[in-house]
Amino acid sequence: MRIATAVIGLLALAALAGCKSPTYGGGGGVGGGGGGGGGGGGPAGEIVVGNILFKSSHNGTQNPAIDTVAVGSTVTWTWTATGSVPHSVQSLGTPSFASSAIETGDGKTYSVTFTTPGTYQYDCAVHGAAMSGRIVVR
Repeated sequence: MRIATAVIGLLALAALAGCKSPTYGGGGGVGGGGGGGGGGGGPAGEIVVGNILFKSSHNGTQNPAIDTVAVGSTVTWTWTATGSVPHSVQSLGTPSFASSAIETGDGKTYSVTFTTPGTYQYDCAVHGAAMSGRIVVR
């Protein structure tokens, strides 16, 4: 009986460990901001540019990759496993930031320091809405 109870307890803990909260750090939750202080992987503000995807290294969100960062933070996009497929980081709407050039090849990077609060939308100039992201600056 004790072994069965212990096994059930361990399974419950394992299930909870795999759960993610819909709110990342101080962000606005699923669909409302995401990104930020909690939720996994690398630091907020690091985005993987892959073959037809933008993916947050922090929380795993992709297309759209969603990160929340503090005012004054620098966000870096890194081309990873893209081969010879060209990609870019293209700012959309207002507020905006300077867009990158279209780049080909792994290891390329593009960085932007966000000094003004707001929600910044972006996509790839080559792939459009198929590759998209959002940076929430607070």
